[in-house]
Amino acid sequence: MQVFRSVSNAHLPPTAITIGNFDGLHAGHEAMLSELKSVASRHKLKTCVLTFEPHPREFFTPEAAPARLTSLREKLELLAAREIDYVIVQRFDRTFSSLSAIDFRDQILAKDLNAQHVIVGDDFCFGAKRAGDFALLQASQNFSACSLATVTDGGLRISSTAVRNALAAGDMSLATHYLNRPYSISGRVVNGDKIGRTLGFPTANIQIKHNRPPLFGIFVVEIHGLEKPYQGVASLGFRPTIHGGDPSPRLEAHLFDFNQQIYRQHLRVDFLHKLRDEEKYIDLPTLVAQIEKDCVAARNWFADNR
Repeated sequence: MQVFRSVSNAHLPPTAITIGNFDGLHAGHEAMLSELKSVASRHKLKTCVLTFEPHPREFFTPEAAPARLTSLREKLELLAAREIDYVIVQRFDRTFSSLSAIDFRDQILAKDLNAQHVIVGDDFCFGAKRAGDFALLQASQNFSACSLATVTDGGLRISSTAVRNALAAGDMSLATHYLNRPYSISGRVVNGDKIGRTLGFPTANIQIKHNRPPLFGIFVVEIHGLEKPYQGVASLGFRPTIHGGDPSPRLEAHLFDFNQQIYRQHLRVDFLHKLRDEEKYIDLPTLVAQIEKDCVAARNWFADNR
């Protein structure tokens, strides 16, 4: 997969293209990508995804923007795994957001990205003030266009919002169902304060690149990126018992039956089951006793589910 950091940098062969934020790459997105690949195969085109950085809502209303499900790196990894040929990461700024719908259609899609077929969702709008709609795409003289119906489950639209709601509620099974895989966060292991090691539970402190996490608490996890997957338990939160808490959320994973130095390794943490919310304890011995209970509960979960 080839990634371009701007439309202006891309010089593409004829493409079938889809457009969106693809945050989380859930089952609805999967349907879009499946159709994209099918169309491209039939018409001997290359597949292309046009996505944006930052998320348009982060640009227009940063204080009200939703928690990201995936960092840019995570999104690109997911798209690469689905064998997309080209991804355009377009910087969403004042200049780009002011493009008229006609200019977006005729200049960006038709000329710059060499689109021969465009696939969008049934709620897709584009151009300044979201003035462009599917009818305007269909009217293009340069490419054909189709719109896919919303993917639903039990009458509920599968969307990034639905995934966020499931994660916030601690319903990891429902989130997994919407995503067709466990929800995960990946990042590099960075130096921490090594408090977990002094407590008898060494942890991998994993760098978070999201604007803010979509879930908090103590979780049963599986860690990938080492010589094999490792089972474990992870805390995602502010560690309120340690020195009064952290100003920013931390992701710390304790790997079972593992005792190696893994600083700078890039790991993926799959969130499988929520054990509880984060709590503040009266002292460190009380915290250690709870961590021991969490580890037992996690091992029991794996025994029952794997």
